[in-house]
Amino acid sequence: MYASIAILVVLFFGYLLARPYLNVAPTCFDGRQNGVETGVDCGGKCQLACLGQVDKVSVLWVRAFRVVPGRYNAVAYLENHNPTNVIKKISYRFRFADGNNLYLGKRDGETYIPAGGKFAIFEPAIDMGNSVPVYTSFEFTGAPVWLNVSRDLVNQVKISVTNIDLENEATFPRLSAVAKNESLFRIPEVSFVVILYDAMGNALSASHTYTDLLTKEASANINFTWPEPIPGRVVSKEIIPMFDIFSAKLK
Repeated sequence: MYASIAILVVLFFGYLLARPYLNVAPTCFDGRQNGVETGVDCGGKCQLACLGQVDKVSVLWVRAFRVVPGRYNAVAYLENHNPTNVIKKISYRFRFADGNNLYLGKRDGETYIPAGGKFAIFEPAIDMGNSVPVYTSFEFTGAPVWLNVSRDLVNQVKISVTNIDLENEATFPRLSAVAKNESLFRIPEVSFVVILYDAMGNALSASHTYTDLLTKEASANINFTWPEPIPGRVVSKEIIPMFDIFSAKLK
C-alpha cells in the first residue's frame, strides 16, 4: 500500500512538471505541421508560405537599353501571380551577349518581389565597352522564401502615380510625375521604374528614381532624365512603384 501511494505521488508530481510541455500550443517554429498549418511551419496563420502553394514569377521580357555609347540599363519585366505573397529579398542575375551570341558579362543584384501584379527590376549603368548587347537574359539565383501578407494590408498600402509628363523627347528627355501615398502608412525607400513604349507596345527605353520616404497620404514629385533622345516615338508610359510592404508602418 505504501509503495502504491509513493508511486502515485511520484506520478502526480511528474505530471505537474511535464504538463507545460505536454500542452504547448502549436507554433510556426516547432518543426512540425500542426494547428492550422498547411505544411511544416508554413501556410495557415504562419507568415511563411508553403512553396507548393505559390506560383513561380513569370519573366515577361528582358531588355538592355542604351544610355550613352558603351553604357546600358537593363530591365526585367515580371509578374507575380500570387495576390497575397511577397519575397523580402532574392538574388538575381542578368546576362548579356552580342549579335554573334558571344558572352559579354553579367550583373548580379537583390530585389524585393511585391504582391500580385507586374513589376520591374532595373539595373543601371552597365559598362559594355565597345560591345552592343543584343541578347539579355534574366534569372533568379537564390531560393525563394515566400511570405504571406494579409489581403487587407495589400489593399491598403498603395502608391498612385499621376500627372505624367514627358518633355524634350528628341533632345534631352525629361519625365515628371506625382507619386502619392494613398494609405495611412508611412512608406520608406520607394523606388520607381519608368518604361516608355511605342505604338506597338514595344519598350523603347527605361529609367528609375526613388524617394526616401512617403508619409501618410503625402505626395512627392518624381523626375526621370535621359542623356540622349528616345529612339522612337513614345506613345505610352508606365511607372512602377517598388517598396517593401513590411517596412510600411502606422505612425
